[in-house]
Amino acid sequence: MMMRSKFIILLLIYCTTTMMAQKRQFTLEDLNFGGIHYNEMSPEKRYYLWHGNVLMRKYIDNVAMVSDTGKETELFSLDDIQEAFGSEDACIGVNLLNVSFPYKDRSWVLVLTPQERLLYDYQKKEIVFSQKCTGSLEWNSDSKTDAFSRDNNLWVRLSDGTERQLSFDGSREIVYGRSVHRNEFGIEKGTFWSGDGKKLAFYRMDQSMVTDYPQVNTFTSIATCEPDKYPMAGQTSHKVTIGVYDIERDTTVWLQTGDVTDRYFTNIAWAPDGTSLYLIELNRDQNVSRLEQYDVATGEKKRTLLTEEDEKYVEPQHPVTFLPWDGDKFIYWSQKDGYWHLYLYDAVSGQCVRQLTKGEWVVTKILGFNQEERTVIVCGNKKNPLQRNIFAVSIADGKIEELDNGIGSHDGKLSADGTRLLDQWSAPDVARAWTLCSTSKGDKGVGFNIEARNPWEEYEVPTYTQGTLKAADGKTDLYYRMVLPPHFDKKKQYPTVVYVYGGPHAHNIEATWHWNSRSWETYMAQKGYIVFVLDNRGSEHRGKAFEQATFRQLGQVEMQDQMKGVEYLQSLPYIDTDRLGVHGWSYGGFMTISLMTEHPDVFKVGVAGGPVINWEKYEVMYTERYMDTPEQNPEGYEKTNLERKADRLQGRLLIIIGMNDDVVVPQNTMLFLNQCNEVGTYPDLYVYPGEGHNMQGHMSVHLHEKITRYFDDYLK
Repeated sequence: MMMRSKFIILLLIYCTTTMMAQKRQFTLEDLNFGGIHYNEMSPEKRYYLWHGNVLMRKYIDNVAMVSDTGKETELFSLDDIQEAFGSEDACIGVNLLNVSFPYKDRSWVLVLTPQERLLYDYQKKEIVFSQKCTGSLEWNSDSKTDAFSRDNNLWVRLSDGTERQLSFDGSREIVYGRSVHRNEFGIEKGTFWSGDGKKLAFYRMDQSMVTDYPQVNTFTSIATCEPDKYPMAGQTSHKVTIGVYDIERDTTVWLQTGDVTDRYFTNIAWAPDGTSLYLIELNRDQNVSRLEQYDVATGEKKRTLLTEEDEKYVEPQHPVTFLPWDGDKFIYWSQKDGYWHLYLYDAVSGQCVRQLTKGEWVVTKILGFNQEERTVIVCGNKKNPLQRNIFAVSIADGKIEELDNGIGSHDGKLSADGTRLLDQWSAPDVARAWTLCSTSKGDKGVGFNIEARNPWEEYEVPTYTQGTLKAADGKTDLYYRMVLPPHFDKKKQYPTVVYVYGGPHAHNIEATWHWNSRSWETYMAQKGYIVFVLDNRGSEHRGKAFEQATFRQLGQVEMQDQMKGVEYLQSLPYIDTDRLGVHGWSYGGFMTISLMTEHPDVFKVGVAGGPVINWEKYEVMYTERYMDTPEQNPEGYEKTNLERKADRLQGRLLIIIGMNDDVVVPQNTMLFLNQCNEVGTYPDLYVYPGEGHNMQGHMSVHLHEKITRYFDDYLK
């Protein structure tokens, strides 16, 4: 009996030890956005914001004040707001992660319920202001006036609840107060309040002349047509005008821009005194931009402050930013020296005072200003193309001081006076961290440094590596990421998937956690694949020449660079070159099919999501910037048209689309499939009914399992 007991004890010890030694395995429900366990498996998120110069932290049901050491003291709770409201149902659906502090010198917090906008005084514990917020587009805290949409028209809701209708012809054809030009040129919204909230600039877009793309709703009893306005390359585009509504006068003035045919208006900004509106205008060729100043009282153009021209294209992304201590000076972004840099301009003379930043690096963001020291606080990749660091730049002489620890990639939020910075950062071995620091010269320390717990500690994690190789031009450095399976063995050979995007305004490799690896790469590595990702020429944050290398021939230079990556893979003994796959979405879908048809002997399997097939079938602003019009560049459009290459397809190709994709319309895929039918090649197709360009929510888990299974079936 004793021997049996000892045996059981030893068995239990062995089993326990074995279980402890075995790491847990990931599922897509853990890794994929929309997965059941995704939030708990992601690095900790902290929601900080500034109330004046005091740091706050937001939770779902309360807000805390944070000391320099990181100690938190609860300021108010959701229960406090509900008690002040005097109703148990008042806060149903309210989430305090969405609150803000619009007044730096008042104890008022802005809270949004599904129907109302509230200002809650957390010191007096009372509601001091309430206003309906249905249909809200943009609210101004100074005037407490809301711009909102109702029945396709633009309205304003005054602080006393009075509503005024600004437009009367709004419809599907005539759009007010919304983003225009298909969100190109940095446009994210369609309403713009003056600083004091007494005037509202807004877009009016006439798209009655734009061709309808016939999207179909298959969920109705009989399928119904729900078309999108979709201007394709070379076709008629919409027309945009800009109005300015004056609350005190109850009048609207329209900017006198003349004939707006084939003109783009973007990067709207108000002068500090509210008398002028600044915007950047582009011609349809997008090779000339002009910074214009308009008188909002009359709508007349005051002057053109500066003009930029480029033999290929210009692409303004940022409005001018006025200095908070000098309303006669503003910062202007430009790539005229080859990289995105900041220039100081005099608004009175219209002359450039000085270039503030310079060198072979790009400024990526303005965080704000340290008003005491007269510096602008920026993010940029000055230290390394793979990092984003934070710098203080002197307005007086352009001298730069680094503010962060120099590790990884950083972003941040400034206090009201700009002297304190909450720095959120990540590094290849740091999931997420927060540092409270100073932006003042020579002052390196203010407060806490908090690092998020690694949520993957109990899991079997792949190896994430980063390296450099030369582009097809033989001189340009390209950066790659490689994800190796757990228990990687150099003596074995592994099936390998090249993940590709390759297009403008995006990059894949960065000095963040796991070198910015996508969670699907982790899942594939766990299943025994190697995943390789390369940022080719044409991707962002490497300077104008690097980005413009693809001009008028999208996909060609990118393929040359991607094949340099493949050559590197083929040189490695642990890569099974007979089992190479490729996958990408959108521009990456275009690249996937391009690679499979141009190099059919290299890639055995591909999965292309939402691919552009023929650039004539993609939207006008994006396509014509990089390709010119089909009439201007027939050779380029012919060369990049994947319909013409359908007969070269040899490997297994799965195309996946959302049936109601309004970004890359399904016609692209249908044309390619039709051509495959004609020439006798056999791609596979999977469709998500009702979905757009990307699968939303839990559908994304299904999508990535579908992609994985295809590689398992034909590559592994």
